[in-house]
Amino acid sequence: MSITDSVDPYRDDPRPYRPCVGLMVFNKDGLVFVGNRIDVPGDHWQMPQGGIDPGETPEQAAWRELREEVGTDKAEILGESRTWYPYDLPPGLSRRIWKGKYRGQTQRWFALRFLGQDTEIDLTLHQPEFSEWRWVSLTDLPDMIVPFKRPIYERVIEEFSDLVS
Repeated sequence: MSITDSVDPYRDDPRPYRPCVGLMVFNKDGLVFVGNRIDVPGDHWQMPQGGIDPGETPEQAAWRELREEVGTDKAEILGESRTWYPYDLPPGLSRRIWKGKYRGQTQRWFALRFLGQDTEIDLTLHQPEFSEWRWVSLTDLPDMIVPFKRPIYERVIEEFSDLVS
């Protein structure tokens, strides 16, 4: 095995990326909503995200995911990413989830302003994906995220940071 084989385990992987949306939800103080994944023990924080169902537009998927993962749709869209952001899952994980069909995900991101009260956030409204949630600063966000997603989060932060104020 050469050095390049160890650097890019997906070089010859023909599997597609799963299309999905990601949500950067800001509160009135410019903090971002994150949830701790319920399916993995420990601290595995992320912003809401999820797949795009057949026949659904990215914006429709964003509203559905907001209701499912945050438990409310009291928000307004501030912006949509200029591009799709793909990322590869770690090889072992990509073979286990989604029946191994995808090598990773490609995400269209939406920035939203939360218009409700914190008491209206209900992680149990749908099948829970988060065990707990909190508001965090943009500067703290990348360090909370699993390493394979950090480059995407950094790009999304850069793209949406001007929407905070």
